[in-house]
Amino acid sequence: MTSVDTKISALVERGTGYAAEEPRTPSIAPSLTYSDESEDQDEQLPVPDPLRRRRASTRLIAQSSADIQRITGESTAELIQRCCGGGCCMKLGGKKKEGIKYERIPQPDNDAFRSLGLRIGESPTNLTNVIDLPEQTVYFEALPRVPSRSSFTDSAISLGADGDSDASVPATVAPLPEKTSMSAPKHMDCPKDIDTTIQPPSFVQPHPPHHVFAARIDSARVLTKPGAEKRTYHFDLDISSYPEEDGVDFKVGGAIGVMAPNDANLVDEVFDALLVPRFLRDKRVLVRTTEGRWPTVWGEDQARELVTTRRDLLTWCSDIQSYPPTKPLLRVLAEYTDDESEKKLLTFLCSAEGQGVFCDFRTGPHISLPQLLHAFPSSHPPLDMLLSVLQPLMPRFYSLSNDPHESFKTRDGKVHRLVEVAVTVHETADWRRGQRTGIGSGFFERQAQKFLEAQKLGEKNPELYIPMFKGLMANPLAKQFVSDGPMLLIGAGVGIAPFRGFVQRRLKTANCANKVWVLQGIRDSLVDEIYSGEWGVHEDEVKRVIQSRRGESRYVQEEVRNQADLVWYIANAVDGRVFVCGSSKGMGEGVEEALVDVAMKKGNLERDEARKYWELKKEAGQYIAETW
Repeated sequence: MTSVDTKISALVERGTGYAAEEPRTPSIAPSLTYSDESEDQDEQLPVPDPLRRRRASTRLIAQSSADIQRITGESTAELIQRCCGGGCCMKLGGKKKEGIKYERIPQPDNDAFRSLGLRIGESPTNLTNVIDLPEQTVYFEALPRVPSRSSFTDSAISLGADGDSDASVPATVAPLPEKTSMSAPKHMDCPKDIDTTIQPPSFVQPHPPHHVFAARIDSARVLTKPGAEKRTYHFDLDISSYPEEDGVDFKVGGAIGVMAPNDANLVDEVFDALLVPRFLRDKRVLVRTTEGRWPTVWGEDQARELVTTRRDLLTWCSDIQSYPPTKPLLRVLAEYTDDESEKKLLTFLCSAEGQGVFCDFRTGPHISLPQLLHAFPSSHPPLDMLLSVLQPLMPRFYSLSNDPHESFKTRDGKVHRLVEVAVTVHETADWRRGQRTGIGSGFFERQAQKFLEAQKLGEKNPELYIPMFKGLMANPLAKQFVSDGPMLLIGAGVGIAPFRGFVQRRLKTANCANKVWVLQGIRDSLVDEIYSGEWGVHEDEVKRVIQSRRGESRYVQEEVRNQADLVWYIANAVDGRVFVCGSSKGMGEGVEEALVDVAMKKGNLERDEARKYWELKKEAGQYIAETW
């Protein structure tokens, strides 16, 4: 017995003197029970619970920096260091000071600026602590003239000097094939025939040995129905030609990484706002960086040099909508602004006096780069300077919703291996269209809509792709799928997707029969119950659906308490596993509290002991939570 097992046993014995063990026959295991609160008991009217806890609190516990320091125990220096902007909670610039001249700055008259919600009244004519212009780390340079073919020395870039040229400028650049839109430094081994309309340039490598692979969409469909609060899509991706990688394979409960590009329309919108001529957008250019990992997302923090295009960099390498604006970005916009009023407003946001306004601005709705450029239309920073301060475009990770070892399809006389994912579209407020989608989920939705539209037009196998790679962040779900012990799967929304693969895998193994149970939380089964009827078994035997907007209107954490006998049996069985997957807000936190309540009730433990019990289960790999 391990030290963790010993601690768990001690906790349980302290409360009940008995630790449940897995029975010798599966039939002894508790089944999904039907309590008085179960939605199947429709003939019983719900009894209001006056003590029912609310999911969230709106109680105000801090109104000043003194309150925050009292709660956190931090010093003033620690508080300022942790604060997002460096002192807004200390009320910097909150009051007018005597002897200082103020002015009212005219504000741009456009919808984009109004959407920012900036509350700037009067500003001091002399601002203090304006941040310095950030260092430029990205530079564009014209390609040197291509020499004669006899003098080619490298298939990409030769980093030596030639004659009178600067030693830091490549001496020779080999021509690229017509379809190729990039090349890379000699130290980056990458193929040249890459179509960057379907996958990123090869220098955008997530991590060795993983390379981005353009997986063809074999099928796509909508899982939710009209009227659902969120749209969820299912994709079958063909990985038959995925390159071999030593010791790495797709796993049940694992994830794939996706290098989703920025929306092409937004990319062109940024180009237009920056006044980048159309003939330059797809023209090859030499890119030199002085530090960092950009434009890739892996490797050493060092200078880089490569040939690519402006469009590829803005499409695949820099995030133009996911992050709140930073002071370095606003400072760059201010530096290259022609209108004096716009320059003053942007500079004010970068100063000590504008700290409070900046923090409100930063912590409000996400503001995209196109929105900022439309709000301050006279700002036209050079693209390479702008790329120096934008956040890198990072991969997104999506859980597999099938058993990748068992999913195959015959098409065109060939057997194709498939992986399946479910993607829920994330939306946030947009100043012009009402709502805009996230980079990853929006890309998936656009691909799904193109695929479905092509099929409507009679195209049987539309050629559309998802640039993906084997996930580096292999889900804890995949790491812990190592035994045939009993398993309880708790999820809500799209968090239920990886459990489908678990159930498919489990019920193909005789030793795992009758040892898997699923609690699925949804809003309304009529519109947003994903994968209904697709678990490969009689669903009512292994799965309970809990609806929050219909019938009893309950949450999945309430059903965890109702199934206390089953939860406690699995938690204490040999090789038992409890998995939780979904949003950490609401569902994840609620399920964790419900599990604590189960341990208190069934194990006769105090609350602190019950929390420690589940912490030890986590250490032992018997309680696995994958939440976001």
